[in-house]
Amino acid sequence: MQLPYFEVEVPMRNTEAPKTRGLHIFTGRADTPSAAVRIAHEVYDAARAASEAGLEIPHGRPDGWGACGYRPGWDLDWPAATAYPWMNPYRWTKPHPFEL
Repeated sequence: MQLPYFEVEVPMRNTEAPKTRGLHIFTGRADTPSAAVRIAHEVYDAARAASEAGLEIPHGRPDGWGACGYRPGWDLDWPAATAYPWMNPYRWTKPHPFEL
């Protein structure tokens, strides 16, 4: 059985313009919401370390988690991170308000 897919939402703020805020999203499989947050944090830390060392950011761990990039100048608020089961808004089984 495959593990459920989670969306991890992490509030962030720009260090140069502290009033500029956002939300960073990670997705991947985990057995619990807390595990999803832990794995997302590991992926972020690996992306940050690689970027700061001038190396390629690691894409796609064996468990499916990965990062596509790293944006310096943004602080992520990991204690405020939340994880939810991910629901694909574009899945074909979802009822649509229009005919296909």
